[in-house]
Amino acid sequence: MDVNGEFHRIEKDGKLCFEYHHSKYHPIPQIQSLSSSNETIINNHTSQSLFVCPVTRCRVALNESPDRSTFSPIFSSPEYLFSTIDHDLYHSLLPLFWCNNKDFEIDGGCDICKGLNSGTDYYLSHKDCMYFPRIIQISRHRHRISYKSSLPSGEWLCGVCRQNIEIDYGAYSCDKCCNYVVHSICALGKDVCDGEDLEGVPEEDDITLGVESFDVISEGVILHFLHDHHLYLQASTLYDENKFCQACVLPIFEGNIYSCIECGFILHETCAQSRRKLQHALHPHPLTLRPLNQYEYVGFECDACDRFCGGFIYGCHSKECDFDLDIRCASISEPVDYQGHEHPLYLALNSEEQPICHVCKIKCGKQLNCIICNFIICIKCTTLPYKVRYKHDKHFLRVLWEEEICDKSWCEVCEHDLRNTNTNVIYWCDECCITVHVECLFGDHPYLKHGQFLKENGIKLQILWKSNTSRPSCNYCKNRCQHKIFMRGDIVACSRRCALSDS
Repeated sequence: MDVNGEFHRIEKDGKLCFEYHHSKYHPIPQIQSLSSSNETIINNHTSQSLFVCPVTRCRVALNESPDRSTFSPIFSSPEYLFSTIDHDLYHSLLPLFWCNNKDFEIDGGCDICKGLNSGTDYYLSHKDCMYFPRIIQISRHRHRISYKSSLPSGEWLCGVCRQNIEIDYGAYSCDKCCNYVVHSICALGKDVCDGEDLEGVPEEDDITLGVESFDVISEGVILHFLHDHHLYLQASTLYDENKFCQACVLPIFEGNIYSCIECGFILHETCAQSRRKLQHALHPHPLTLRPLNQYEYVGFECDACDRFCGGFIYGCHSKECDFDLDIRCASISEPVDYQGHEHPLYLALNSEEQPICHVCKIKCGKQLNCIICNFIICIKCTTLPYKVRYKHDKHFLRVLWEEEICDKSWCEVCEHDLRNTNTNVIYWCDECCITVHVECLFGDHPYLKHGQFLKENGIKLQILWKSNTSRPSCNYCKNRCQHKIFMRGDIVACSRRCALSDS
């Protein structure tokens, strides 16, 4: 195996140290002392090329008499482990590079992924970072991007996290879009890239991406690929809580719809225009549109908002993935123009730290961030309809949260004092001062359809929508069923929670 580079043993300010020269990046020079005498210490007489354990590298590097037993040769494929003298555990060996003649900094960092704050007096890289793929495809950009060891001078913002990029660190950039760059660590996030190196792989456009979901039969008439009958474009004028979109399972509040005159099938115009296949920012692979009614049991939870869904979903066909989005979350694209906030919002990277949503005050999974004022909103709140209709109000109700609800009195449906409930989100009519809890308007599971089945813990539940004239009592909590009815055999439950309460 070929050696990647060499360490030279030199004296710096009277202290013994090693300086590494990588054959790919630096020619092997004649190393001279930095002492006042400027006498040559080494002339092409190299110490053996070295690897050092990351746990001990700073201690060893600063020691005037380094213990050579803690070093090992650097080869082109260093796939071995190394045991330190004072540690029983085994540690992976990482290359240690420092290339200028300044004091070595203990708080080092990786010049490729910028893992820590790095100085300019050495080049330090994690072993994994040395094997970063050179050309990749990420979910946040339509073109492939390639790795660059440094960027031209100027101010650069990461296309994923929207934070500054330091030009001396490596990054990925787009050769077609001159101003698109991404931190290497952001580009290789699990939701952003699958890590496959596409160098040498022909770039072929997927002809199915962006394909329309329907054929135009005539003006205002379409044939959708997920329905057998023609759908006719209509303007929605009257609100009917029992009419809903088959794709997003939301009631028809406003806007144009496509409806079937043969069977009552309805789609929002915007839902009908959803593509058959798309590349979404939350997943590295293409997602394909499909309905859930082809399955006997609905057990689908959206991977973005964690809600149960019975409508159309976008799913990944990769064998390694189990990733699905409901059609509402799949409609999110950056920048997001949320009506409840004055600045554009961007999808945040996954992290172990779960911030609090500024709307519902619950810990976020997937979320959107404002890079101007640090506003945070979870995907669940983002995809709530901002304006809705209520059957006892002729006006639209809009979302309110936090201090905006302090002076509102009670919920029109459950008649509970808003200040004594745990919810932080309500719908409010500016004209009539009517307030309604989100749960009271939509129910616990607003995106499940009439007649669908749910199976959990071996228990089969059927979801039924109550009629306008009947409000049966729940056999568990004894309250009247306000919304959907969950049938467990012949037993009536007002919610999934009640239906599974004794399981």
